[in-house]
Amino acid sequence: MPKEEYVSLPDTLPYYFKYSSSARLFKDTSWISEKNWVEIYYPDLKANIHITYKKLNNKNDFLKELLDDSYHLTSKHQIKATGIDEVIIKTPSGKTAVIEEISGEVPSQFQFTITDSTKNFMRGALYFNTPVQNDSLSPAIDFMKKEVLRLIHSIEWKKS
Repeated sequence: MPKEEYVSLPDTLPYYFKYSSSARLFKDTSWISEKNWVEIYYPDLKANIHITYKKLNNKNDFLKELLDDSYHLTSKHQIKATGIDEVIIKTPSGKTAVIEEISGEVPSQFQFTITDSTKNFMRGALYFNTPVQNDSLSPAIDFMKKEVLRLIHSIEWKKS
C-alpha cells in the first residue's frame, strides 16, 4: 500500500484538501470546460478518485439538481450492487458529507458528496482501472476508502 504522507492541492483551485504523496493529480480531461474538476490517480493500486466541483452561489434549486444527479449516478450501480449503504456525516469544519459505500461487483465502490449548502458542492467517486473483482481488490478498496475519508475530512473551501 502507498505510504501515508500527504500533500496539498495547488492554490489554483477553489477548494483545498490533502491527498497522498504517492498519488498523481491530474486535471479532469473529460470535461474541458470544467476547470475545477480533478482526478487523483494512485498508480500502485490503479485507482482513481474523480472529483467534480460546482459553485452554488446560494441557488437552492441548483443544489437540489446536483444532489439529484449524484443520487442518479450512484443508483446506476444497483444493477450489479448487492447493497448501497449511505451515511451522512459532519466534517470537523461543519460541512455535510453523504457517503455511499457500494458492495458487489461494481465499478465504483465508494462515492461521496460534500457541501456547505450555499456556496460550494463537490462530488467524488472511487474507481479502479482493473477488471471488477472486488474480492481480490478488497485490501486496496479498504485502503482507498480510508484515503477518501481522509480527503473528505480535510476539505476546505477557499473564500472568493
